[in-house]
Amino acid sequence: VQLQASGGGLVQVGGSLTLSCATSRRPLSSTIMGWYRQAPGKQRELVATITGGGRTKYASSVKGRFAISRDNTKNTVYLQMNSLEPDDTAAYYCNDLRGSVSYWGQGTQVTVSS
Repeated sequence: VQLQASGGGLVQVGGSLTLSCATSRRPLSSTIMGWYRQAPGKQRELVATITGGGRTKYASSVKGRFAISRDNTKNTVYLQMNSLEPDDTAAYYCNDLRGSVSYWGQGTQVTVSS
């Protein structure tokens, strides 16, 4: 499975961005898709995940500002990011978890300027 992330960029504090990640193989109903991020000098951390049934999970730092969604007909997962803050600056990676096998996209950079 290959994942292609897009939508990153430079945005001012308080702005919005939408990330997209397309997978090369249609997600199964059991596939958990998610977004992670990694800032310079920090470990990769979970941002949000979504199950095939639409159950979502968010990091406390983004809850209420970010929204994850998926469109299985388009093999795509999205991350709508609102009220962006400088601490949201990071490389964002999409993830496709099928059973015990995890696939990663190449990352897309999000930079929030103050």
